[in-house]
Amino acid sequence: MSGTPDTTAGPAVPTADGGATMGGASGGRRRFWSARRVPAGLLALVILAIAGLFLYDIAAVRAHRPGMSWRHGLARQLDERQLDDVWVLTGAAVAAALGLWLLVLALTPGLRSVLTMRRAHPDVRAGLDRDAAATVLRDRALEVAGVQSVRVAVKRKKTDVRAVSHFRDLDDVRDDLTAVLEAAIRGLGLARPSPLSLHVRRPGRKGR
Repeated sequence: MSGTPDTTAGPAVPTADGGATMGGASGGRRRFWSARRVPAGLLALVILAIAGLFLYDIAAVRAHRPGMSWRHGLARQLDERQLDDVWVLTGAAVAAALGLWLLVLALTPGLRSVLTMRRAHPDVRAGLDRDAAATVLRDRALEVAGVQSVRVAVKRKKTDVRAVSHFRDLDDVRDDLTAVLEAAIRGLGLARPSPLSLHVRRPGRKGR
């Protein structure tokens, strides 16, 4: 679990798992935002490399030295090729796809593995890792009599639990598991808890 303080100015505050949250006094149900360090770093390196090449070429020309041949070749290609040329269309499609990818990264929160928790204090935001939440629910389910094994997946739209019972009536095990898991889900303190989807079966048989 990770908690981050909010500020009224709204800066991005790093979390313990390397992400960041968006500040602000409101939005207790908002998801945590990723810092997107890898895409931002790659984009910065590409821009730096391109800018460095152009600056070197400009400096060479200013120093009365011949410019780099690639710039002359690029200018000639752009002058000779038509807009419907396959290479022009391919380059435009690649540039548009990269731009769309960067826009999606900029406008989406990311950090889908961090679940937003309810605010016990207006100045503190807390998040719970999905795997940690699944571990808690699995441990609680294994405490129910008759449960042999459990698989738990905490998703956005549902908490999927698949249990194997090697003794006791399946309906009794299912009722006990439902009560225990629903209480455990409430105990996680999530801002938007997902509904429980429970499947109980015998070993070697399909659940129902």
